[in-house]
Amino acid sequence: MKLTAVREGAPSWVELSTSDEAAAIDFYSQLLGWTDYAAPMPEESGGGAYHMAQIDGDNIGGIAAQQPQEVAQGVPPHWSVYMAVDDLDATLAKVGEAGGQVLMPAMDVMDIGRMSFIMDPTGAPLGLWQAKLHKGFGRYGEPGAVTWTELMTSDAAAAQAFFERVLGVEAQPLDMEGTAYTILRAGDAQNEASGLMGKTEEMASMPNVWAVYFEVEDTDASAAKASELGATILEQPTDIPPGRFAIIQDPQGAVFGIIKSNPNMAM
Repeated sequence: MKLTAVREGAPSWVELSTSDEAAAIDFYSQLLGWTDYAAPMPEESGGGAYHMAQIDGDNIGGIAAQQPQEVAQGVPPHWSVYMAVDDLDATLAKVGEAGGQVLMPAMDVMDIGRMSFIMDPTGAPLGLWQAKLHKGFGRYGEPGAVTWTELMTSDAAAAQAFFERVLGVEAQPLDMEGTAYTILRAGDAQNEASGLMGKTEEMASMPNVWAVYFEVEDTDASAAKASELGATILEQPTDIPPGRFAIIQDPQGAVFGIIKSNPNMAM
């Protein structure tokens, strides 16, 4: 699915913060068929380049070196999710009132947009993006592209109330084989929703975090290829109502999901 704009409250971008940009670019390019576009950064921002993962020239996500403060704090490489907002300042004004915290104040990114990072009441960080020249995803829901994002949290009710108030999404409960699951819907299109689930007992030790899933044509083959490329398969290919998925840790340590979606179950 090609996209030209992203509705407020819908996932609009994902970004990998990694300890080795070149190795990460090579890994994901081989696994997901990406090409790399190195967008030059101005000298006042430190120079260098911001890497845009693309498929046939359409933007899929970003790859960047981890910030020094993250490395100093022992934060491992990770994927971040950004939600689209129409007015970043107005959205940030709701965060504290709703029980969240602004981790990074609104910042202009040249003429391409404005960004911020917040933390919901359960402690999960999330990026916000007000688009200017950079609208966000150029493709969604097809092989190699993001196909789903979800928050795994220790307090689903608190997180749901927060995002309903801050992003204006509509919460829709879904019975996922006996597991309570909530769709946070910004609109009716495939790309205009994300997921929310309470962590299971097995997940208790992991932090509350947003997860990123990429669409693949064959989950088993992609998981095997990831392993050959040096990744660790944290959860082997498994069937669930939305499709067949696997959870992977890339060679630098960032965790992500892959899924061959079930065409008969639109989220």
